[in-house]
Amino acid sequence: MKYDAIIGLEIHAELKTASKMFCSCQNGAGMAPNDATCPICLGHPGTLPVPNKRAIELNILIGLAYNCEINRLSKFDRKNYFYPDLPKGYQISQYDLPFAHHGKINLDDEEILITRIHLEEDTGKSFHPKNSEYTLIDFNRAGTPLLELVTEPTIRSAEEAKKFCQNYQRVLRYLGASNADMEKGEMRCEANVSIQEAGSWKYENGQILPTGNKKLNHKVEVKNINSFRAVEKAIAFEIERQTKELENGQIIIAETRGWDDSKNVTNSQRIKESAADYRYFPEPDIPPVNISDDWLEKIKKELIELPEAKKNRFKADFGIKEEIADQIINDPKLANFSESVFRSLGDKKMIELAPNAAGWIVSELLKNIHIAGEEIAHLKISPENFSSLIIMLSEGKITSNAGQEVLSQMFKEGKTPQEIVEKSGLEKISDEKIIEDIAKEIINTFPEQAEQYKQGKLPLLAFFLGKVMAKTGGKADPEITKKILENHLTK
Repeated sequence: MKYDAIIGLEIHAELKTASKMFCSCQNGAGMAPNDATCPICLGHPGTLPVPNKRAIELNILIGLAYNCEINRLSKFDRKNYFYPDLPKGYQISQYDLPFAHHGKINLDDEEILITRIHLEEDTGKSFHPKNSEYTLIDFNRAGTPLLELVTEPTIRSAEEAKKFCQNYQRVLRYLGASNADMEKGEMRCEANVSIQEAGSWKYENGQILPTGNKKLNHKVEVKNINSFRAVEKAIAFEIERQTKELENGQIIIAETRGWDDSKNVTNSQRIKESAADYRYFPEPDIPPVNISDDWLEKIKKELIELPEAKKNRFKADFGIKEEIADQIINDPKLANFSESVFRSLGDKKMIELAPNAAGWIVSELLKNIHIAGEEIAHLKISPENFSSLIIMLSEGKITSNAGQEVLSQMFKEGKTPQEIVEKSGLEKISDEKIIEDIAKEIINTFPEQAEQYKQGKLPLLAFFLGKVMAKTGGKADPEITKKILENHLTK
């Protein structure tokens, strides 16, 4: 390749604390505009901010999850800029002493380096009513604790950037730090993208440096990315756009561009600011924060098995395929339910049946959950009953079609699969005489298709098999039915 893509991410996530970052106002949505405000988060003169202890703990916890070093002495700083939804005229953030720094994580055998994970406060939210000449501002979000993660410029593709964002969301959810729903704005991603000629640069001490007398191209910041799909598409577009500009002899401008999801393009917004533009200085109203040994040990005890480790264990211990395990561990509650199902199969059948159980979980169970609009936390099916259904299927007591019906009723009523099968008469029909009589009836009903089968149109076997299954309510043994149909259709 003539050019290398160099990508760094900045990800903001709203923390799930009871109160805001520097005041006691309620944190979270659901209140009327500007109801969750006070003189502190509105930036009134004479007010003093007090840091949220739980937000600091969550910052450190996420830092530990990403193998970060923890600054035992940290501080807050003022980031100065003016915008209508920033009530103070500055933002309390962190600059040179973040709570967590220099971390790393391995994703699909690729190491992604973390520069820092620090705390700051969110801004308000602006609304622009249609056909109006004014803007409305809701300050309920102002002061919400924001966790900002900054990666090193070590990401090499749009796909890798998306995978990291997905991993970060999972970690935040597993540790209870944030819901991190991108569609709701609870997690927001910005990407810094530059294109450099291969061999013209090197990565050294956290910086991209030119080699020899080479001159580096500027990086571009991309904002307004509101989904994982958009992360991949926006970065891929920007790589292509910058490559075309270089091929045409143009200069890449250091700017901020916004992603237009409807048109799948980035648009120029403004010339990019530097750290000097924000005139950082230590926050004078908040003293430095000391992280004691006891406090750090208390936070470490909150670390649990993280999604990547859980996925690898599911693959090794239960034989779950990569793509299936990836879906299961996406939701910590679903992952815990699934593991209980696997273990309820019993030691002798666990390795044999766990992959089948996992397949039913990500297909049939999730299908029922999505149709009903329910959450896994409110599931009426116990892991033990789900494993009993898988065992019944493996023992041939019910067909796959019948199993889907049983699971649907289990989902609605919470009953055992045995109760539902007995009550509904869904046990598999294996009596060859009964199946043969039905098969003959079906063949006689469709003589034209039967003749076409005899002439070599073999895919019609599926047509007849489907008719028999429909006639028996999905209870006919499919293997026995298939053999009987083949026998009679060739006569």
